[in-house]
Amino acid sequence: MIVPVILSGGSGTRLWPLSRALRPKQLLSMTSNHTMIQDTVSRLESIENLVEPIIVCNEEHRFTIAEQMREINIHSSAIILEPFGKNTAPAVAISALQAQKSGDDPVLLVLPADHVIENTEAFHEAVSTGYKTAMEGKLVTFGIFPHTAETGYGYIRGGKEISNGVYNVDAFVEKPDIDTARTYLDEGNYYWNSGMFMFKASTYLDELKTHNPEMFSSAELSLASALTDMDFTRLDRDEFAKCPSDSIDYAVMEKTNDAALIPVDIGWNDIGSWSALWDVGDSDEAGNVIHGDVVLHDSSNSYVHSDSRLVTVVGLNDHVVVETADAVLVAHRDKSQNVKDIVEQLKSANRDEAIIHNKAYRPWGAYECIDHDSGFQVKRITVNPGASLSLQLHHHRAEHWIVVKGTARVTCGEKVFLMAENESTYIPLGEKHRLENAGKIPLELIEVQTGSYLGEDDIVRFDDVYGRDSNK
Repeated sequence: MIVPVILSGGSGTRLWPLSRALRPKQLLSMTSNHTMIQDTVSRLESIENLVEPIIVCNEEHRFTIAEQMREINIHSSAIILEPFGKNTAPAVAISALQAQKSGDDPVLLVLPADHVIENTEAFHEAVSTGYKTAMEGKLVTFGIFPHTAETGYGYIRGGKEISNGVYNVDAFVEKPDIDTARTYLDEGNYYWNSGMFMFKASTYLDELKTHNPEMFSSAELSLASALTDMDFTRLDRDEFAKCPSDSIDYAVMEKTNDAALIPVDIGWNDIGSWSALWDVGDSDEAGNVIHGDVVLHDSSNSYVHSDSRLVTVVGLNDHVVVETADAVLVAHRDKSQNVKDIVEQLKSANRDEAIIHNKAYRPWGAYECIDHDSGFQVKRITVNPGASLSLQLHHHRAEHWIVVKGTARVTCGEKVFLMAENESTYIPLGEKHRLENAGKIPLELIEVQTGSYLGEDDIVRFDDVYGRDSNK
């Protein structure tokens, strides 16, 4: 039995402004019509002995991930919520313990949620080989045949061949400088570290218990104290806080005597930068990759992405231009890895653009700010069919609602009534209220807020079907 473990804890800061903390790259459609996590799960279809996946994610992303799995008809055996990131080793340990609850000792297939794999057939063949190797008690890592001297990846040095296509691991190597990377390429037994693994749950846990007993104990206590919340397993915050933070590589793979390497050529890319998206995109005759409403002139080898409006580019070569509703990035492709430094500056300045998009997603739907100034804010709100916002009030603002599509059920104080298209209502400051979609199509309305403070934290909840206790 193979249990996929999908790790979805990354923030994807190198792909800002499209990828942000509250909606990172794995939750976005970057290379196909599906999101990256949907592609990751979908490409597992037809693998033998496969059961429902375990997904590990930030609790902020729980409803988005659950909805995206529902969209592709995937039911996960567990969605494990981390209150904060602790790197990959604890996440996999908790997943292994969760997988063993069935009484079996399955093989875990550990996959980051945000990778591109173009050759699915070759990937499936590698998983089949990995399964057999893991069943023999090995901890398998998949190394990518390096096509270029890449300085953005760690490397794995392969050793003696164990069996057909499987090798001992001689060493894990940190990201090299360009001269060292060229040496690795020439030597021929170095492979990019993909971050994908296979091993039996018990094998991994035994190794972790040997090499990092503190992490093992913390993972065990975090899961034992976890609460089941709807479809989610919510780890105990206090216990998880005590857990050491480390990667699988450092915590286990570099220390075990049973690491095995399977080199693969599967069209792999971790989409770690805008330049990587240019690498995998469909380019025109001038080498440009475009997305959205883009017009180019006298430009070449550039990646241009329009998210909300027309973007025009003249005389630009080897650049990245990315436009969203509230931010624009312009960078040389060779410097696109450094976008994370811009994000750090924005965070230091407490800029919302580092964390959240202009359009914010909620378990009930989404809202988008379309205008604001001192004392007012205008939002476009979409509520999914059958969904409901919490029963709430605001201390500092009043709200005007105008329905433009669908049918709303409104609670305002003691009154409950329906509103159709072109109808409006007023929610006074301090009045308890609730908005529900009473129809079978998405409800869309314009909300005009007025008041002395319009922050999202001015919400007092009295009843919420999603179990939220703050402005989430």
